[in-house]
Amino acid sequence: MNRFLLTATAACLLVAGCSSGGSDHAVITVDQPVALADQQVHLKVTGLRPNKPVTVGADAVDRDGKKWHGDATFTADDHGSIDLDQAKPTGGSYHDVDGMGLFWTMDPAAGDPDDQSFATPLENGRPVEKLEISASRDGKRLASTTVKRQWIASGVTATPLTMAKDKLTGAYVAPKADGSKHPAVLYFGGSEGGVPPMSIPYLLASHGYPVLAVAYFHAPGVPADLRNIPVEYFATAARWLSRQPGADPTHVVVMSASFGTEAALLVADHFPSLIHGAVLFAPGASGMTSFPHPGAAAWTYQGQPVGLDPIPVDGIDGPVLAVAGSADAAWASQQAAELIMLELDDAHSKYPHEAVVVPGAGHGVGGAPYLPRGTKINHPIVGPYNFGGTRAADESALRQGWAKTLALLGSLS
Repeated sequence: MNRFLLTATAACLLVAGCSSGGSDHAVITVDQPVALADQQVHLKVTGLRPNKPVTVGADAVDRDGKKWHGDATFTADDHGSIDLDQAKPTGGSYHDVDGMGLFWTMDPAAGDPDDQSFATPLENGRPVEKLEISASRDGKRLASTTVKRQWIASGVTATPLTMAKDKLTGAYVAPKADGSKHPAVLYFGGSEGGVPPMSIPYLLASHGYPVLAVAYFHAPGVPADLRNIPVEYFATAARWLSRQPGADPTHVVVMSASFGTEAALLVADHFPSLIHGAVLFAPGASGMTSFPHPGAAAWTYQGQPVGLDPIPVDGIDGPVLAVAGSADAAWASQQAAELIMLELDDAHSKYPHEAVVVPGAGHGVGGAPYLPRGTKINHPIVGPYNFGGTRAADESALRQGWAKTLALLGSLS
């Protein structure tokens, strides 16, 4: 081997994941090989033959052992480089410039992608998504590297809560202690019931915000159905959260999705001394009947059923963010989001309030971006359910909504 090849090989070995590929000396670089799952990473491929096509792929295995794959074909520039933040694919899983396109457009090995969502695997009991990023040409791999997407930062802890001990069912997720108090989030889900998925609490706590995730039906210690749930239960949760070390009791924000947004509005309006803002994903704006068996009120306040009229918002003492899709197949969340903003305008709210309505998005607009999600779910109570929208539009809504959620919380710090 001549001196040039020895030098090139040595340089390649200094870069994690680099491999040689004939006349290509491809290297994949990523600015954050290990990062939080909601953080954008920047991928580049260098050392390629100039102006030649290269396929960049992403492969992952989910919690159920299901394989997922996405890829996009690019043409290397005059310098033999591809910057995924700037390059437009000529084919593959996505078609527009998108530095994170490989992450959310992965498809399962079999079945309709709209029927399936990626279940993040566990590593040492904590959710971690591992993706192998590769570059290849004509079926020959030129380089590869691994990217890890963590849902929990170091120092974040989760503590289960029970009705018997805490008068609440759920979990408290605390960020790494730093001696300061931070805005805190009271979080609960929608018609699926139970303790909500912990991905949002984990990520918010990883950003430094204490989170109390509570169940209000379909879980141990709480009613089996969404029927006559007292708004006061959520006020109890807010009081519990405000007493925790690290939680700023003057900046407790309520956050929910779908059916739960009704309760979020109710507790924010009736208890402004406890709740100081609201984040609403695919919201409703009026009281609804019980679920899954209609006939009674879903909510009560001071022992009286909450009617089907629009929920008052003039008592809300803080900023409000509502995120909705124009193609929501579950209910009219766009109209609800717009109505909430009109009512806040009419109430002359002194706080920022905004409705983010994404054309073509469905009901699945709550949470962090960059993860493959279908537009249909297997609802734990009613079975298969169509959320509407498209994966691309939902991803746009997730990116916009999550960025604005973090901005809202940051504005209270």
